[in-house]
Amino acid sequence: MTLASTLEAVDRVEHEAETFAARFGFDEDEVSNIAMAVREATVNAVIHGNAYNREKHVTASFEATDKDLVFRISDEGIGVNEDSLPDPLSPENILRGSGRGVFLMRAFMDEVHFRQLSPGTELTLIKRRASEQNAA
Repeated sequence: MTLASTLEAVDRVEHEAETFAARFGFDEDEVSNIAMAVREATVNAVIHGNAYNREKHVTASFEATDKDLVFRISDEGIGVNEDSLPDPLSPENILRGSGRGVFLMRAFMDEVHFRQLSPGTELTLIKRRASEQNAA
């Protein structure tokens, strides 16, 4: 999906991720967690990456493999350095009303990867399928 940088796009990507995860057998709690992680990645793309610029797009793709569900969200912004993100659990950030999106993504997904594009950033979120989680 290629969408404008709007909150409506965020809602659409979240809904599609929820439907996708449910189709592949994740339970209700896992579906909700996956959808929230994908939502947070999309919010970051719209707000921080593209700064709500409707001329810039957010791209979302979903893939199911034998082992994983893979969600890729990218923006066309200036990019982000993963190492420069503030720690949401540090005392100076604990009461902030924002800044926990990547933290939540990491909590809900099995893997989170950042890749710099030219321009933009791509986040890859991976959730192992149930049979793979039990084997690990």
